[in-house]
Amino acid sequence: MSVERLEVENLHLWRGERHVLRGVHFALARGACLEVCGANGSGKTTLLRALCGLAYPEEGQVLWNGENVRRDLPAFHAALAYLGHEAPLKADLTPRENLHYWIGIRRRLDDAELAAALTRVGAHEWSERQVRTLSAGQRRRVALAGLALLPVPLWLLDEPTTNLDAAGRELVGDLIREHLSRGGMVVAAVHQGLPQSVHNVTRLDLAA
Repeated sequence: MSVERLEVENLHLWRGERHVLRGVHFALARGACLEVCGANGSGKTTLLRALCGLAYPEEGQVLWNGENVRRDLPAFHAALAYLGHEAPLKADLTPRENLHYWIGIRRRLDDAELAAALTRVGAHEWSERQVRTLSAGQRRRVALAGLALLPVPLWLLDEPTTNLDAAGRELVGDLIREHLSRGGMVVAAVHQGLPQSVHNVTRLDLAA
């Protein structure tokens, strides 16, 4: 088994005159989950964007396997899946078509595997409808199917239970728990906390 490790050292980031991230540091190994908590505006989304290279900190660094991720961002991106507030779906395509192209860019995907993922998240019955006709919770479930189809060690999740009902929130907990059991890592920005079924969780509180 490989020894992937994510480390953040003394991360500082400003938005104009506002000091959003103030010396953030942590280390995450396989099988572990980091729950990033804080009030609105505390920098949870900013931290995730900095981790995956979409935001540029003024100080500090993000390390993947001991190397600064900016030395080879494409290689680092190949090892992670990022799920933001909005599901990365095209409104005019169906859930099945979205997953075929979204995941197909990164790996070979057969019809049986795609169908199984849609069924796993409860999306099979409406998998041939245009995404624009789906509710926000249904779109989130499609995005979760895509997440589960990506064989990468690191998940970066921004409010993963947004727009989901109780069953959907438990589904998120199940998917995270299964990912961790396979040796994956999760960094999740949350407002109300992850489902209690998720274990081996460390909490990082950001001040507003």
